[in-house]
Amino acid sequence: MAGRDNSNLPPGFRFHPTDEELIMFYLRNQTLSKPCPVSIIPEVNIYKFDPWELAEKTEFGEKEWYFFTPRDRKYPNGVRPNRAAVSGYWKATGTDKTIYSGSKYVGIKKSLVFYKGRPPKGTKTDWIMHEYRLNESRSQPIKKIGSMRLDDWVLCRIYKKKIPESHLEQTEEHVSSKNVPNDDDKAMEIQSRKIPRTFSLAHLWELESLGSISHLLGDQDTNYDNDTGAVVPQSSTLFPETMLREPHCVKFEDENQNTYLNQRTFYNPMLHFQ
Repeated sequence: MAGRDNSNLPPGFRFHPTDEELIMFYLRNQTLSKPCPVSIIPEVNIYKFDPWELAEKTEFGEKEWYFFTPRDRKYPNGVRPNRAAVSGYWKATGTDKTIYSGSKYVGIKKSLVFYKGRPPKGTKTDWIMHEYRLNESRSQPIKKIGSMRLDDWVLCRIYKKKIPESHLEQTEEHVSSKNVPNDDDKAMEIQSRKIPRTFSLAHLWELESLGSISHLLGDQDTNYDNDTGAVVPQSSTLFPETMLREPHCVKFEDENQNTYLNQRTFYNPMLHFQ
């Protein structure tokens, strides 16, 4: 019923009707088969398309689009509408808004969000629909035998929700801050390079501060003394097979003479650095 010829529209025409105007001058006229003030709203069954395809079905609109569409039943004997689309479904969100013309209740506005996939595991998108329908007091179409039609016409406004630029900037800054190391990260990296690693000789070779491998495995007398008072006796006997020093006893000088401390242990030259 609604035409798609916009040649008669005046220059600079913008279509920003209120909820009341959509109900009283467009949806009501469409239901009663009367001409609308401006014939710019096409008749399209929006549930046969995905929301991003609907912009091609109308010649008017840049960021939001209006359509007259029928509604079908989800079940033969029920009153719930079928919200399934091609690659997803529309899901109601929030509460319905009642539309008044003066003090008279004339219609209902419902908000829906498009989800990709099959319910209930669909993925939420940024596509929004406002569905306008006349109030329940108006006569419903007579149901034909075998027909799934619920409403002859409802009016739908479809658009894609904008993401605030400030939110995008904060997201980009958050991602970039994760990729740029700070001073603490650099300090931790330098400190980790000073800690000996006992994975393999190849890892030790990468550490410049350790010197050569021959220096590490050389048969040199070692005096191991630290603040705890541990004394390591000198020994130059090596096991050829393992290149480790022979086991020896580490004696701890303690006033309480704890016998558990004076145990036989192995000294690994890999862990000794000058």
